[in-house]
Amino acid sequence: MERAVDSERPAASRPAREGTSPIPPERKGLVSGAAAHLEARDPAYIRRQLPLMWLLTSLYFRAEVRGLERIPEEGPLLFVGNHSGGNMSPDSMVFMLAFNTYIGVERPIYALAHSLVTSWPVVGSLGKRWGIITAGPKIAEAALASGASVLVYPGGDVETHRPWTARHEIRFDGRKGFLRLALASRVPIVPVVSSGGQDTFLPITDGRRIARALGLDRIARLKVVPISLALPWGLNVGDLLGHIPLPAKIRQEILAPIDLHEAFGTRPDLDQAYDYVTSRMQEALTALAAERVLAGTV
Repeated sequence: MERAVDSERPAASRPAREGTSPIPPERKGLVSGAAAHLEARDPAYIRRQLPLMWLLTSLYFRAEVRGLERIPEEGPLLFVGNHSGGNMSPDSMVFMLAFNTYIGVERPIYALAHSLVTSWPVVGSLGKRWGIITAGPKIAEAALASGASVLVYPGGDVETHRPWTARHEIRFDGRKGFLRLALASRVPIVPVVSSGGQDTFLPITDGRRIARALGLDRIARLKVVPISLALPWGLNVGDLLGHIPLPAKIRQEILAPIDLHEAFGTRPDLDQAYDYVTSRMQEALTALAAERVLAGTV
């Protein structure tokens, strides 16, 4: 169900105007990703694709998204999620579909993605129309400044490829860039907690030592070389070509917004804020995992 869109909403919550200059990605590796064209997000295209994609996702992953009513009705927001499912993660897809369905396609939202995703010719081009942009502070700040919301996964490749035995853990790897982004842009953080993505394949090890030995962080900003069991490959090393996700049930819960200045004062301590946000998310993930056990679902 879509909410009505206010045509007189303030400039801070309007989408980017056509003709704005592309925002170049930060060059931290040989693969830097595509420049971000905020105006490339296409609400009409999303509206056409949304019903079928949401239906298929609901049937295949039995997606259940709670707490959409906790999303503030206006203004830019920083959605912070935990990431699971390897390179075919269903987390962001389920959330983006739910957001656009419940909130409405006219309220802009962008999802930050790894440079390897946005640099792929076909995937990158289609992703732009959905609002998929290269991860990086400058690009994210520009999107928030345009009045749009942003979805970020601080754990990135480290979290989405964590071993199956750690599937119920929030693993942001100490990364605090999302806190700096929220403070610099003066926007609330809205945690999005997901369970079930790591059951769509069987990750064995994240291969961090292999990645360090190969220097992949310098080459492509990759800190892992995951090894998993996944369709159709059987033994899947690297997951660069993706895999066919198993139809595991995906549960998501959107938590109440967190205003860092209200919670921690005018000069928030980043370590304290990091512990607070990740602790709240871990509590929610543990509760979702307990539901899976009680329901007998995998």
